[in-house]
Amino acid sequence: MKTAVLGVGNILLSDEGIGVRAVEALGERYELPADVEIIDGGTMGLDLLPFIEHKERLLIVDAVNIGEPPGTIAVIEGDDIPKFLAIKMSVHQIGLPEMLSVAKIMGILPREMCLVGIQPKTMETGVLFSDEIENSFERLMKAVTDRLSAWGIKARFKEPARST
Repeated sequence: MKTAVLGVGNILLSDEGIGVRAVEALGERYELPADVEIIDGGTMGLDLLPFIEHKERLLIVDAVNIGEPPGTIAVIEGDDIPKFLAIKMSVHQIGLPEMLSVAKIMGILPREMCLVGIQPKTMETGVLFSDEIENSFERLMKAVTDRLSAWGIKARFKEPARST
């Protein structure tokens, strides 16, 4: 089964960039099967359609407003995702629900979808995460690898390079 792991967000707006940084870490830390594609979606919105076409599963990682304390992680499934993203926190989220709607109309929406989101503290200009997000990063990564595992996808931790 073809799976896309899509990290979205703006890395120049502190906590807003968590989705992109999480998928970067996923690729750096783990070996994934060849049918799993890691996508840095940034703020692309509708331009992401070709990346999800022909995928059977879509895992989105993003900063989302869940009305909870910063660093709280939420796992949202299937049809609840677009409704959940209706509360727009940033420019990229204007495009993400629309992209999912257009994919559905076009008949290219993956049959299984999951959003692993984290409540941000700040979205001010800056490249560093707030302490709350920094302290929750490993829990976010575990939520991502747990979802992959639930789908039967083994994320094997990469062995550190040996120095000679």
